[in-house]
Amino acid sequence: MSDLIAIKGIKEGLLVSVSDAGGWGDTSQVLLARIDQTADFFKGAKLALAVGGRAINAADLGRLRDALSDRGVSLWAVLSDSPLTTNAAQALGLNVALPATTPQTRSVPEKEVDPEEARDEAVLVRHTLRSGRSVRHAGHVIVIGDVNPGAEVVAGGDIVVWGRLRGVAQAGASGDENAVVCALDLSPTQLRIADRIATSPARKGDPKPEMARIKNGQITAERWSPKGKAE
Repeated sequence: MSDLIAIKGIKEGLLVSVSDAGGWGDTSQVLLARIDQTADFFKGAKLALAVGGRAINAADLGRLRDALSDRGVSLWAVLSDSPLTTNAAQALGLNVALPATTPQTRSVPEKEVDPEEARDEAVLVRHTLRSGRSVRHAGHVIVIGDVNPGAEVVAGGDIVVWGRLRGVAQAGASGDENAVVCALDLSPTQLRIADRIATSPARKGDPKPEMARIKNGQITAERWSPKGKAE
């Protein structure tokens, strides 16, 4: 059922695209369930919903808007090829198009990236994240600096910390079990990848670059080589 939904980062927040398969009632419930699974990632987000040719009336859109609002998510736009859906969105005061200057998917150019890495764009943080600071992004997050205890990084894709990771890190927040977390010193207070959760064991010896990923259903950490591969 999760294949019904695709999530992309855009300038205005998140763009959620839903397929035409299945009934709208089931699809909306799948969307709300996805948000509930990663509530921290979606909380405070502005969401644009692309529904293709689905015909959705104002009452159904209104119920979804209210359900999203209850979860701290703001529905600000509905993109549709259906006149009924477009009219319903306008009646609710929602936008029916993205700004012309914003690519709807903001995908990384194909010529610059391997197909396996064709996820959302990355955000680069060039400073240490101190306690109380939070970085959330639908794509990858790269931190040049430390992530101190009390700070958190939540990413829809991978997390790379060129420093000490001692706060909370959640990669693959939208459900991507192929996401990884890499750090020169991997000592998080809590580490999440998709729906898996782990804490760091007691440090033995000097810190070394490590990559955490899901293997056999569990989060495991392995030596991170300079080439970006686990050893």
